[in-house]
Amino acid sequence: MHPVNDIKGEKSNKLLGKKIAVAVTGSIAAVETVKLCRELIRHGAEIYPVMTEKAAEIIHPDALEFATGRKPILRLTGEVEHVQLCGKTKNPVDLLLIAPCTANTISKIALGIDDTPVTTFATTAIGSQIPIIIVPAMHISMYENKIIKENLERCKKTGIEIIYPKIMGKKAKLPDVEEIVEHVIRIIGEKDFAGRKTLIIGGSTIEPIDDVRVITNLSSGKTAISLAKSLFERGGEIKLLYGHGRTEVPGYLSAYTERFTTVDNLIKLLDKTDVKSFDLIILCAAISDFKPKEKTRGKIRSDIKKISIELVQTPKVIDFIRKKNKKATLVAFKLEPTMRNIKKGILKLIDKGADFIVANTTTSIGSDQSEIWVFNRDGKKIAHKKDYKEKIVEYILDTISM
Repeated sequence: MHPVNDIKGEKSNKLLGKKIAVAVTGSIAAVETVKLCRELIRHGAEIYPVMTEKAAEIIHPDALEFATGRKPILRLTGEVEHVQLCGKTKNPVDLLLIAPCTANTISKIALGIDDTPVTTFATTAIGSQIPIIIVPAMHISMYENKIIKENLERCKKTGIEIIYPKIMGKKAKLPDVEEIVEHVIRIIGEKDFAGRKTLIIGGSTIEPIDDVRVITNLSSGKTAISLAKSLFERGGEIKLLYGHGRTEVPGYLSAYTERFTTVDNLIKLLDKTDVKSFDLIILCAAISDFKPKEKTRGKIRSDIKKISIELVQTPKVIDFIRKKNKKATLVAFKLEPTMRNIKKGILKLIDKGADFIVANTTTSIGSDQSEIWVFNRDGKKIAHKKDYKEKIVEYILDTISM
């Protein structure tokens, strides 16, 4: 048994049972494909490597055989490999992933030219309507060539998905492996949130005391980011409003994200957002209940021995949301020191229109793990789970979509 089986499904089963042809062309970014193939396998995928002659000059075929457990297809033979894997057969691959894809290969695919195993796989997959992802990687001067841009658009018009490169200086580099994997899961994974539009509000607020000091909290923002990632993978249309947090927004989610700072700033952002267009709204932000009545201009002197700050209540964001959208499924989060406090808090959220309440205690703050209880609008506990936050959010989404 090949050692690749030791890592299969190590991270998740989101690609279990999925067959992916990973095609590699002659870009120096080909050296990243070992990591890419291994990561896909860690989510359960079966990988079939295909290489151009130029790709084999950059990364040895043995490296991809090690990474995938299969000998790469370097030329087409009487086995008609392109038809077996990408043709109209009983058991074709679920996806053709071309990463990295050179300018040369992009143009050949756009014009229907077949002179390498990779381009022939692409032509066959297009004819069989098998999903294709192209991930360009090249020097910026090539990427900005108008002809290459036009040929990328031609590829898009045939239904090919493009994961755009990461522009760094004079290079159009292969995106992070995580970004490529997330797009693969979104295209061929479970799509139970496809057609649903979700608004996620996460992270914490920051209320200024003066121009330097603020009132905030210890929320890491991990739950909001994990929810956005999971909904993206499961085919949902998402918008993330994200405040302060120690968890960075991944690059591929940036296009769906807007940032806020204070409670007032969040409400202004919501006012500009078409809140009524969402089917599902998840409010998991750690929003301050109080703010300084007045902000001090400049910086309060540090040699003052005693200072009093008058706090006033902030507006309730959940009230604003429900006023804007009365039909969406509203999921609210409740954090309290103990379960006794939680039981009182969920009744208030039900009164404010929450359909589901996800409750947890302060032990989850700053931790990678969390313990949650899910209540419905009748106040009945319908679910309980303790796990890593990435897995917790999957459980929450499964529960609210039942």
